Amino acid sequence: MVRPPRFDTDQLLDAAVRLAASGGPQAVTMSAVAQAVGAPSGSVYHRFAGRTALLAELWLRTVERFQQGYFAVLSGEPDPHRAARAASRHVVAWCRENPDEAVLLLYGAADFGRADWSEEHRRRADAGNGRIFEALAALAQALGARDEQDRDRVALALIDLPLTVVRRHLRAGSTLPPHAEDLTEQCTTALLG
Repeated sequence: MVRPPRFDTDQLLDAAVRLAASGGPQAVTMSAVAQAVGAPSGSVYHRFAGRTALLAELWLRTVERFQQGYFAVLSGEPDPHRAARAASRHVVAWCRENPDEAVLLLYGAADFGRADWSEEHRRRADAGNGRIFEALAALAQALGARDEQDRDRVALALIDLPLTVVRRHLRAGSTLPPHAEDLTEQCTTALLG
């Protein structure tokens, strides 16, 4: 009878998140992940073909978890102004609830070796990003965005501004202030009128 594995994929990726949050993507190696969970290196290689696949799965799991909630907020509220405010708050709230994963998102896919990812990993990344960009474009249109400057204002309000609010705290390893969501929402409201 085959013995069930002691370490599942999520346990290994959780360890990789902690490594990347404290030391950046370069800290995520097969042996470091194995050591972090107390597993033999073979356990990591059994789940991931190599470091490139590990980094791809680490990035994708993190960004897909964020995008799932962000997409739900963007598309779940019929009033575009409320949806915009909720989306900007979601960025901060998600970072508060997932500080280690949020630190990973301060990097980009390129920092996690995207150039060397498999076609399937690149396809997953592109599909998730495409879905978010479509939802943002639809929201921008519902908000009355008519030109590039209007669309840039929406992107600033829903992406750049919330990330600016959290970036300093995440990089310093400090807790987000209790007013971060409110501040983000106020700035989003001011930008979108």
